[in-house]
Amino acid sequence: MLIDHIDLRVRDLASARRLYDALLSAMGFSRFDVQGDDINYHDPEQEWSHPFFGLAADPEHTPNGSRIAFRASSRDEVDRLAEVARAAGAREFEGPEPYYGSPRYYAAFFEDPDGNKLEICYRK
Repeated sequence: MLIDHIDLRVRDLASARRLYDALLSAMGFSRFDVQGDDINYHDPEQEWSHPFFGLAADPEHTPNGSRIAFRASSRDEVDRLAEVARAAGAREFEGPEPYYGSPRYYAAFFEDPDGNKLEICYRK
């Protein structure tokens, strides 16, 4: 299954950008477009709109138990991206380490500045 786009709400777009600019750029979404209270990150090798990761400002947003998991190509890639996220202000970090009692699942869990839950994982 392929993802066409992700449209995530954040309370404060300016504070969210520090994390998402760094993390998504490290994942290849190096082009971004800002339109009012929205920002869309794109893969520069793809058409302008697909796939993209969008942030939209919503001052009333309340995070919940939902999580977005990004797939890494290796354990080293999980480590690298986790360090990028940590340096860019991610909070509530767990890992990176094997999870779910399996040496085949290696992941880092964290939150963005608004409390949205994110994960970077590798499945061997």
